Amino acid sequence: MLIWGPHAGYIAASYGIAILVLAVLIGWIIIDGRTQKRLLTELEKSGIGRRSAARMPDGDAG
Repeated sequence: MLIWGPHAGYIAASYGIAILVLAVLIGWIIIDGRTQKRLLTELEKSGIGRRSAARMPDGDAG
């Protein structure tokens, strides 16, 4: 086990804050990704297509 000495509280708080910030950022990215997919699906259903789809009329990629 590591002995952090007199700064153990500061070190533990720093790790805790870093983990919390990373968890919030990961959650934000996941939620935003789902929101963007939903908005893209709604746009495609309303008839607005992707510009890249117009270049390939047969649907082939590449």
